[in-house]
Amino acid sequence: MLKLRQQLRYLIIVLFLSVMAYSNTRIYVNQVGFDPKSPKIAIIAYPSNLSENASFDVVDTKTHKTVFTALIGKPQDVDDWKLGEKFYKADFSSFQKPGTYKITFKVADQIYTSASFSIEENILAKRVISSIVHYYNKQRANTPEELEADKNMLLYGSTKKVDVHGGWCDASGDVSKYFSHLAYANFVSPQQTPLVTWSLINTSERIPKQLTQWKIKDSLDNEAIWGADYMMRCLSNEDYFYMIVFSYFDKNPAARRIVGLKANSVTTDEYQSAFREGAGMAIASLARISQWKKNGDFTSQQYLDGAKRAYAHLLVNNTKYDDDGKENIIDDYCALMAATELWSATNDNFYKDEARKWARNLENRMTDQGWFRSNDGNRPFWHAADAGLPIVSLTRYLKKENDSNEIKKAKNVIKKALEYNLAVTNNVENPFGYARQSFLFNGKVQDGFFIPHDNETGWWWQGENARLASLATAAIEGGKIVAVKNNGAEKKPLDLYASQQLSWILGCNPYSVCFLYGFGEENVPYMHSNYGHGSEKGGISNGITGKEGNPDGSGIDFKMDVDGNDEWRWTEQWIPHSAWFLQAITALADK
Repeated sequence: MLKLRQQLRYLIIVLFLSVMAYSNTRIYVNQVGFDPKSPKIAIIAYPSNLSENASFDVVDTKTHKTVFTALIGKPQDVDDWKLGEKFYKADFSSFQKPGTYKITFKVADQIYTSASFSIEENILAKRVISSIVHYYNKQRANTPEELEADKNMLLYGSTKKVDVHGGWCDASGDVSKYFSHLAYANFVSPQQTPLVTWSLINTSERIPKQLTQWKIKDSLDNEAIWGADYMMRCLSNEDYFYMIVFSYFDKNPAARRIVGLKANSVTTDEYQSAFREGAGMAIASLARISQWKKNGDFTSQQYLDGAKRAYAHLLVNNTKYDDDGKENIIDDYCALMAATELWSATNDNFYKDEARKWARNLENRMTDQGWFRSNDGNRPFWHAADAGLPIVSLTRYLKKENDSNEIKKAKNVIKKALEYNLAVTNNVENPFGYARQSFLFNGKVQDGFFIPHDNETGWWWQGENARLASLATAAIEGGKIVAVKNNGAEKKPLDLYASQQLSWILGCNPYSVCFLYGFGEENVPYMHSNYGHGSEKGGISNGITGKEGNPDGSGIDFKMDVDGNDEWRWTEQWIPHSAWFLQAITALADK
């Protein structure tokens, strides 16, 4: 009898451990879809080693028939994340038949099934762009409360009022409007409203036939003009741009002010935008949209004249507006974009010389290791939102440049930067292909998956979906210009790199969350904001971070709901995410 009880206890333990093993088994996949010829990778998580002949199936969701079978890859660990699982790549890149599918995987008579996804030509652009345009339309600061307040906006510390109505609310939990925030931190400034505007303009110009076919070009163009008109209102009579309309997170719209911003919502009268504080991308947007010969509340000529005025002003005053009085890499790539668009719009040799100057500045920041210096010292350039913008600025510049020597120098920098991105991403086991980076921490340069939480801002860190989409854009656009070799192969590593960044955003991540709201099988919770704003379809949440409490950004973390209202770090929608995602899927569709 005792022996029987021991056997039963053993069976119960085995059964329990088996259930535990199954509970840790999951298939992660892009929950929207892939182009037929694109790389296609799903990730299988399992708590232990699988047999060498373990395979997976691609199953048609309509017929329920298996249409493709292949062996899974070798087991990989992500040591830094400590998730306690082995990860296996399920590569079905060679399968190209359009349709809707699921990945299935069988182990110990248990079948696991992924979320569904589709394969279709230009699937992301075709299915997502209209929703992104919808998202920005709903983010417009155009409620009666906002319009009334913003048409008579006080400058901080002054009795002067100006009309700065329009633009977009910055995030699903923040109805403020930013050219850029975090200016006081000097090396972390993201591009916000001007980046959105430029991204919309770029998409309109790059794939106009597809947009017309999908019946969304007019609405996209109207959104771009809405952004341009707002930036014109933010262009002061003194020729600088007002940086921020801040709500103070107050429900009373009369509390709004034009401000400069420091940590912990401390406001100042330093509201003049430097190149790196949104002005460079604003100038670029106005110069580029002036060529449409379409008028919003301002004429095309006014857009161009405004861009010229602002550029001339910053050539004299930029370092006065930079908080530390020194230009850094963010000034360089934003000013390069500004000068390039002015050169394209005017064919003026002055702007040609300016574009070449800023391109050389950027080129001179490239190190032997392949990362850019942010400053004149040893701080590597890393960015939570715009990590791909130096390369994107150079690719845009090369569309205008015709001097062979200048072209060669810029291409060499792009090539070196892209090779570095591949190398730093692949120098550890990294089955998801998450874009890694180099940063300065405690005086030493180190590599990691996520940005350091202990950084110049003193408090700001969040999910990096904009960074991923920006690097995907850089890989796609840069790959069209230079051939990058990796293990003897050309271009394919960049295609895979870009695909895995977008797939991470769309659900192929260790939390199986599709951060593009309204798509996929699992989204973050809805977030409310003032004046009826909040989460919208087409918006993208911040995403996954390093482990909370780890100053170097090591580990991994994602929280849906947090005591103390800190969930914004992971779940809040933010306008740069969708802007960069729009650029990436536009680059994919523009073949």
